[in-house]
Formats: sequence, structure tokens, C-alpha cells
Amino acid sequence: MLALSSALLLASLVNAQAGVISSGPNGPTNPAAPSLDTPVNQTSMSRLVSLNSYDDFCLWGPPVAGDTIGDTEGEQVAWCTKPRNDARVIPDGTITSVHVVKTPNYIQIQGLLDGTKMNIMAGDQGGELDPHGATGEGNPVGGNVTSNVSGADVFYEEWMSFMSVDMFCLRICTAENSTYSAAIMCQHEIDLLGCQWVMPGDYTDDSFTTCDADAAYPPGVYPQPDGSTSTFHQRFTVTGTAPFTIGVTVTPSAAYSIPASSNCVTHTSPSNGLAAIVTAAVSSGVASASGAAITSGTGTGAAASGSGTKAAAGVSSGASATGAAASATGTTASSSAVRGESRVSFSSAMLVLGAMVLGGGALAI
Repeated sequence: MLALSSALLLASLVNAQAGVISSGPNGPTNPAAPSLDTPVNQTSMSRLVSLNSYDDFCLWGPPVAGDTIGDTEGEQVAWCTKPRNDARVIPDGTITSVHVVKTPNYIQIQGLLDGTKMNIMAGDQGGELDPHGATGEGNPVGGNVTSNVSGADVFYEEWMSFMSVDMFCLRICTAENSTYSAAIMCQHEIDLLGCQWVMPGDYTDDSFTTCDADAAYPPGVYPQPDGSTSTFHQRFTVTGTAPFTIGVTVTPSAAYSIPASSNCVTHTSPSNGLAAIVTAAVSSGVASASGAAITSGTGTGAAASGSGTKAAAGVSSGASATGAAASATGTTASSSAVRGESRVSFSSAMLVLGAMVLGGGALAI
């Protein structure tokens, strides 16, 4: 009966949110569905990211160290806080703050980290990941996201993420309305301004929280005194036989506001108990913590160059977390694309992670 209820719930979601539920294929290196307690595989090329709660989420990270995220956006892989999705596991000590917020339109996670433990280069200002990319196959290629915020595991169509060596953020759009579509709420074209500008909120270090909140205005949208809105478009030039430029030269200092939050819960620092296993997997291919063998070596899977666009996901983005209203206009930019891998078995370790507080101005949508 439980499986039937979940299936009926998912079917109702698909019918009600045809523009929200993913219609594209699952990536070729991904498991067919999200699941917990999969083997720890620190050379995995799985690109299935899940965002469920403060203690159960995944982030994007490089498959190998040595290249910046901005130059290899199409090659990023999933790193998860628990053994899930056949993905890599985020080692203990990587995450230093986590804030999750649930809104009527999206679930979002943001925080700070030591990305060098996830193959991110020291000093890397990061890159922007989304389901579109330069080729339409996604950045990363074959990347998919799920969330069980609705009560069932659902593949969602629209999402956006910034990753750098010290800051991360991920938004999965889980609903839309007559005012803003999921594609607008997870707008992926503002890819140079970073987390604090595109996904404003609480980035306090050594803090772990989860909150309900109003939805923010979409990235780049600024309400005006007369009731209208002004939309900022990032400036870029398309070269070729018929070059053209889109966007404006003046960038607002920050997002319009940080939405009001409620029902906030504070959590303890994250720990999944996998530090010894992960370290052993990387250094020797043997998991001394459990005595089980881990397959080492290079994973396999699709690799494609990303858009090459670099985004400052960290504090160097220059965006204030508490921005005032700003006006910006520009020509609407159309998207150039559409949406489109060691091992140790062990039962799920209980990780306590934190999640996100948002406070300030609100948007009711």
C-alpha cells in the first residue's frame, strides 16, 4: 500500500506540474532512481544529486583534482553527505555550515565548506551548474536532481547551483505559478555573480539550520514603485558571423531582498562517520574502518567540456546578503540551450547536518 500511495502521489504531481517534473532522460552514469545505502565509491561518475533535508543532500564537485570548476563544468560529479545514488561521499570536516530553506516554489541549500576535500582547487572561485549548458545536455553533462520534499522522490526539471572552494548553493524548483515559472525561479543565465547574489540568504559559518520561508524574487527581478518589475540581464557578447551583445553594463549590488523565514530549527555540526573510510579509499583503495575492499582507479562515464563560463560562488562575488532594491533594464536574453561515476558496502551512517535561515523582506507567490 505504501508503494501504491507513493506512485499515486507522484502521478498526481506529474499531472499537476508538467513544467516542473523532469521530462528529460536520466544521465547515462546515474542509477535509475535515488536511493540510500549504496556502496561508497570515491571514483564514481554518478551525476545524480538529491536535496532532501539538512542531513541528506548532495553537491557537485570535480571528479579529479587539478582543474577549476569553471573550466570543467560539464564533468562535475555528485558528492553526497550519506552513501546514496552510487555517488561519492563528502568526507567529514568538509562542510562548515549548512542552511536549508523550504519555500512554496523551491527547496534551497547553501553554506560554507573546505572544498579541497572534494577535489576543488585551493583558490577556485568556482562555476555555475544547471540542467542546460552550452550543448543542451547539462552542466554537468547528464546531471539530474531529485528531492523528496513533496513526500516522494521526484526528478525535477529546473535547478541551479554554484560551487567554489569555500561556498556552495543549490536550488531545486519544485513548483511554479501563474506569475513565475520554474525556469524563471531557477534562472541559470546569471552565472557570473555567485551564491550571495543569485541565492541570497544566511551564509553564517559554523551554523546549521533549517527553515520554512517565503520564496525570493527570481534572480535579477526587482519590484518597482509603480508595481511593475525591472529585470537585470547579465551582459555578454555572442561572437561569430553575426555578433551581438545582450544585457546592461551596470550590475545591481545585490538581490532585491532576503525573504522572511519561520519555523527555524538549529542543528549540530555534520558528521557521517565516514572520514576513515573515505581517506582510505583515496589513499590506498582499502577501507580499514570496515575491512571491506574499495575499488580504486579511474571511473568511467561521459565527459564533455562545459560552457567555459566561470562564476565566483564564494565571497569574491561581491554581493551583499542584504541588498536594497535596485533598478536595471536590458534586452531579454534567450537561453541558447535546452535540458537535456573504491566501493564499500555498509549500512547508512547517521549524519547530522544543518540547514538554512532566511530573514528579511518577503515575497508571497
